Amino acid sequence: MAEKSGAPVSCMDLPVKRPREDQENGVSSAASIMETEGDNNDASINVKEADGISSVIPGWFSEISPMWPGEAHSLKVEKILFQGKSDYQNVMVFQSSTYGKVLVLDGVIQLTERDECAYQEMITHLPLCSIPNPKKVLVIGGGDGGVLREVARHSSVEQIDICEIDKMVVDVSKRFFPDVAVGYEDPRVTLHIGDGVAFLKAVPEGTYDAIIVDSSDPIGPAKELFEKPFFESVAKALRPGGVVCTQAESIWLHMHIIEHIVANCREIFKGSVNYSWTTVPTYPRHWCDWFHALLDWGTSC
Repeated sequence: MAEKSGAPVSCMDLPVKRPREDQENGVSSAASIMETEGDNNDASINVKEADGISSVIPGWFSEISPMWPGEAHSLKVEKILFQGKSDYQNVMVFQSSTYGKVLVLDGVIQLTERDECAYQEMITHLPLCSIPNPKKVLVIGGGDGGVLREVARHSSVEQIDICEIDKMVVDVSKRFFPDVAVGYEDPRVTLHIGDGVAFLKAVPEGTYDAIIVDSSDPIGPAKELFEKPFFESVAKALRPGGVVCTQAESIWLHMHIIEHIVANCREIFKGSVNYSWTTVPTYPRHWCDWFHALLDWGTSC
């Protein structure tokens, strides 16, 4: 597989539009994933089977999922930087023409260098700015480290725990996305590799001021993070007046998921339940939603 090359890409370094090039190298067929060999951008390509990865035009990555049937978002592939299979999912990193490096899990884009800030900042600063002086923060998921980077900007925070189920995501993010994974370098951060559901069940009652659930879509290893028992564990781990923020897919595609989360949160969190959204160009319908819920000061869980 190719080694990482070049300096980190900033938003200003990325072209808005790029002329179409010869497309002989890149993603070559449906349900395939590639791995380049050596340091040559035009190196030969090994095509391997991989669930959830598909393409309809050679040289382009197309995100196709049952979570958004009948549509796909495509990015021009310049070079595959990494591909592997962890105990939980397929992991891929590729260099795109217009969005910098891209992290893909089981065929679904998790972040790009160009627009990751829109997601990380919203899911972090909304909850942390909604309560006074948060000191102890837990991040469930978020193995790329972007949420950690944003939590670390809050001077009142004294302890940042993160529980990520897939160590490969952490390692790959540190290697290929150092400007995102820089959050791991903060001395307040403690990384726990394991199941977030089990981790929360073992947490003493009232431990955290804020819990941020930076999960992938509700299929595969993240499915439990959208269910009522998980939110009950979150409420138990929060101190009275604490806050939780969780990603909630897209209002244009997943209203049934959003309604399910609303119903559960309103039953469990008696303080308030609020909906928010922002635009993320490389997410389905360029949209991402969150719910942040406050645990009432008088609630005992």
